Amino acid sequence: MSPTFGKIIRQARKGKELSQRELAKLVGVDYTYLSKLENDHAGYPPSEDVINKLAVHLNLNEDELRHLAGRITPDDTKIFEELVKKYKQVPTLLRRMRDEPEFAKKLLRETTESET
Repeated sequence: MSPTFGKIIRQARKGKELSQRELAKLVGVDYTYLSKLENDHAGYPPSEDVINKLAVHLNLNEDELRHLAGRITPDDTKIFEELVKKYKQVPTLLRRMRDEPEFAKKLLRETTESET
């Protein structure tokens, strides 16, 4: 089973022997919100500030947490900007992938197969 943002947070919190209330207080969020994050039911990605504080208090990699939370890392932004400069069609391609999930799956599958 692949790791999720919530699973990583919960495992790290328990490893540090912190309750949800204790960690929530350190991070500055309500414990019910932390519970939703741990259960991957928050409905939206946590803010950059929350991700940063979770990484600091749980000794986790902040970039990995951003990825798992569905946020774009600064490195991702740099790569995207480089690709747009080189290939003007990149935004069009990404919109098509967003609007046509089957096209996105096919493209990703073909890309993965060509790498092996």
